[in-house]
Amino acid sequence: MKKADHIKSNIITKLIALYVRLKFGNLDWSVKYFYRDTYYCKLVQWKYFFRDYIIKKPYKVVSFSGEFTHDFTYALPFAYWHYKNGTLLRTEGARLTQEMYFFSSNHKEVYYDRTNEGNYNYELPRVLYSHDYNMNKWLAVPYKAHFKNNTYIFEKPPLMIANRYNEEWGDPPISYFSIEMLAYMIEKLKDRYTILYNRPIAKNITSDSSEVYDLKEYDWLRNKYPEVILMEDLYKENKIGANNYNHFQMLVYANIENFISIHGGTCCLASCFGGTNIILSKKGFEAYFGCFEKLYPQLSGTKIFHAKTDEDLKNFIDTCYLN
Repeated sequence: MKKADHIKSNIITKLIALYVRLKFGNLDWSVKYFYRDTYYCKLVQWKYFFRDYIIKKPYKVVSFSGEFTHDFTYALPFAYWHYKNGTLLRTEGARLTQEMYFFSSNHKEVYYDRTNEGNYNYELPRVLYSHDYNMNKWLAVPYKAHFKNNTYIFEKPPLMIANRYNEEWGDPPISYFSIEMLAYMIEKLKDRYTILYNRPIAKNITSDSSEVYDLKEYDWLRNKYPEVILMEDLYKENKIGANNYNHFQMLVYANIENFISIHGGTCCLASCFGGTNIILSKKGFEAYFGCFEKLYPQLSGTKIFHAKTDEDLKNFIDTCYLN
């Protein structure tokens, strides 16, 4: 950024910060920047008004290197809107995103890793979290319709348990399904559903700087609950010829209506395929900004149930999947 542009940007952000303070009062420091960034993103979009709504020729390059979650919540719906609007020129993303951007005729995987810095892409209609999810230039990508197939069909209604066991905010995992919780869910649900289990291992996904730990549940599941279908094993078979693990997940998820997932990219992906999704999230800005009520349902019309504790999770399982 040129020095003059940098000075101009600083002035604008300070003015927006002042507006936020006057409108909302003294917000806690941990959230006020998200309010400011929301208004900044809105302001940036005004400079494209004529190209987006009057001229309407391909020009837009949507390039995103941030986290998996925000790719699905902001970058992809923004790119898809431009595709439907006739203004998308090309897209750029991290490794293993070609199939995610299936609608883009010119997509390149130009980023080896996902970074936190990549989240702050003010060319998008939103970044990270927001108090306002009534977004222009945002259109849900029809993943379920595109990836639905006749390969992954199951005898009983399929139910996906999508787990993660990662570093969170520089600390050990907080929201995850423990061995004890997995046993509880499987015992409750196995008679009624074909249960699939997904916790991607590090080599199958693009790094976003959060360390992936080993819950050591795979061998336990194989021995204790051989009826549970492990996505890791299903991927090794790869009967459908998926190009990578992201592609494979979407092909399987497209045939499922029932999900139990963990906050972050895990629950975001599950929310892109309709049906019902129970999300365990014990900590995070998602609750403060109402992501599970206001944003995630827009991804595909999914019915979202936010469990803040393990007890909440058990209650939602009874309500959603056993009644």
